[in-house]
This record gives sequence, structure tokens and C-alpha cells, in this order.
Amino acid sequence: MKITALKTFLVPPRWLFLKIETDEGVAGWGEPVIEGRARTVEAAVQELAEYVVGRDPRRIEDIWQTLYRGGFYRGGPILMSAIAGIDQALWDIKGRDLGVPVSDLLGGACRDRVRMYAWIGGDRPADIAAKARTVVENGFTAFKMNGTPEMAIVDSHRKVEEAVARVAEARQAVGPDVGIAIDFHGRVHRPMAKVLLRELEPFHPMFVEEPVLPEHLHTLRSVAGNLGFPIATGERLFTRADFRPILEAGYVDIVQPDLSHCGGITEGRKIAILAETYDVAVAPHCPLGPLCLAASLQLDAVAHNAFIQEQSMGMHYNQGNDVLDYLLDPSPLRIENGYLPVLTGPGLGVEVNEAFVVEQAKKGHEWRSPVWRHADGSVAEW
Repeated sequence: MKITALKTFLVPPRWLFLKIETDEGVAGWGEPVIEGRARTVEAAVQELAEYVVGRDPRRIEDIWQTLYRGGFYRGGPILMSAIAGIDQALWDIKGRDLGVPVSDLLGGACRDRVRMYAWIGGDRPADIAAKARTVVENGFTAFKMNGTPEMAIVDSHRKVEEAVARVAEARQAVGPDVGIAIDFHGRVHRPMAKVLLRELEPFHPMFVEEPVLPEHLHTLRSVAGNLGFPIATGERLFTRADFRPILEAGYVDIVQPDLSHCGGITEGRKIAILAETYDVAVAPHCPLGPLCLAASLQLDAVAHNAFIQEQSMGMHYNQGNDVLDYLLDPSPLRIENGYLPVLTGPGLGVEVNEAFVVEQAKKGHEWRSPVWRHADGSVAEW
């Protein structure tokens, strides 16, 4: 079997899909994308295609190592996202060729179903109580919300009080047994993070995500030491080498590799195993489309330390098209009572509606991350 073509499809709301074709008619799909830089990743995929076309798609590890090491410069969001989508599609091909899910090729599932969580509140969190009650009524046992809108490096205590009030509102709405994850989104700098994290303790977060920016993870010792709830991070880390120092430091409890950003299933599996050696949980980041979600679920199935999975159905970014719209049969990704059964279909376990993908790719998208500014005119973290 030989790879004959790599075809990319820029589709709304903000995703990039990849189809890898072979001379034996077996094809695989992946999702190589960085939110807001989809066209840049698309260009990287096309550059990497010259290393891939003509190769046997079943030699996944060798192709991965070629793509990672063959360009001399390595790592980072663009290159690792391009590799991620290619890697997902190669695993999809191999599973389809053998008629088994990717999880079988990784050692077989160690669980029957995967706990899921939903998003509420939007970028500038609002209507928290009503939205929290709605997702719980829909069967979810956990949800995530942004903790705060923009926050200056040193800000007023009013901003802290407002953030705490939103979490208090959520907790009061759903009671003590529902998991509430609070995403700081890198918006909170070190001086305010150490204040806000301690104010949140009475509400028992399931975890707080990205309490500081990735470049400031070395400050977690002073910011998050001795807190009574877990700290999560990792969506903006791209290799196991990036994760190693935070695991060694011992102040992160949950790692969140994104299977469309961290080199795909191949590297994601290695990150999960590395985390397991430090007794750290894994909860893959996934505010993206159906292929990233399916790849994440394949990892969740085999990673003993995986405990919950993000998904973007109904998310505020998904304007016009949503996750299930791109599937011929949405049933494998239909969440029931807050869980998804382990995917059992071949490859990634989902069937792409290629005709719809082609149609939507004619529309494309130009989604960009918002650029926010503080009251003094300086750029704020989004």
C-alpha cells in the first residue's frame, strides 16, 4: 500500500480537515489545525506531503519520526499540528485496513465509556446559573467555564470578586456533586493568579486550567502550591519534552495535550504514558471538530490515567456548523448521560460525510482569535 495524495479542506466554523488517499482505495482522515492559523497549518501540511506521498501508510512511527526530525527545526504549534493531522489520518488508514479501532492497535481499551464535559458561559462568561443547570439537565456531570474576561497583570480586587461570584453562582445552581472546571485561559497573570486561585478554594473546582501562561509555568510553585484542588495545563504544549519539566516540578495534576496540536495520537499516547509515571491525570484538550474528538477518544480508551474528555458540541465558536454535521452517522459521537461509549468502528471510529466536507470547503472560513485590549489601550490576553 502506498500513499498517493494528501487533500486539505478548510471548513467552517474554524477547522481544517485532511484526507490521505492510497493506491489500494483505503483512505484516512485527520484534523491538522491551529485555531486562527488554519491556513498556515494547511501550508505546512502541503510542505510535509513530499515526505509522505509514496510511503507505506502503515509505517506510522517511521513517518512520524521523519516528519519530526527530517526538517531539522522541530516542535511548536504549526509543525506539530501539521504532523498531528497526518498522524491521525495514518492511524485511521491502518485501523480501517485491519478492520479494528485505533484503540485495539494501542493495546485495547481499558474502559468501556468516557466521561465527557460541556462548555458554558462563552468568552466573557455570563448567564452562568441557567447554562449550568441546562447542561446538567442534559445529563452532563461536569462542565467548564471561563473564569474571567481580560485581566490586567495587576488588577482590582473587584475583578477577583466578580470571577469568584460567577463560580459561586455555578456551584449554587448545580450543587456539590457536579464537576466545575474553571479555565483561566492564560488571561490571568502571576500576581493576580495567586490571589484568584485561593479565593476559589471554597467552591471545590474539579480543576483550574492554565492558571498562568505556558511561558510562566515555572511560577506554579509560588502560585499554586498547596492548593486543595487540581491544576491543569497543556493545550499550548506540543511535545513530551514540553511536558517533562512541569511533570518533574510536581505542581500540575492534569495534563491536557491536544491531539490536533501535539503531534497526533503517536505523541499524545507518549505524553499520557509519561504523565502516568508521575501519577498525573490526562484530559485531552478538544474545542475542535469530530476528527480531533475521535482521535482523543481513542487515546482515552487506552490511557488508564484519562479521566474526562472535552468536546465542543454547542460551543459558542461553532457558528453555522457543529461537530456532528460532518459525519455520515453521528451516533458514535452522541453523548448520553454525560458519557460516550468507547468507539468500536474501524480506524478513528467515525465516518466523514465527504460530500458535505467538499461543499463546506467552498465556503471556507477566516476565523481569528479575538484581539482584546485593556482600558489603557494595551493588548490583553484572550
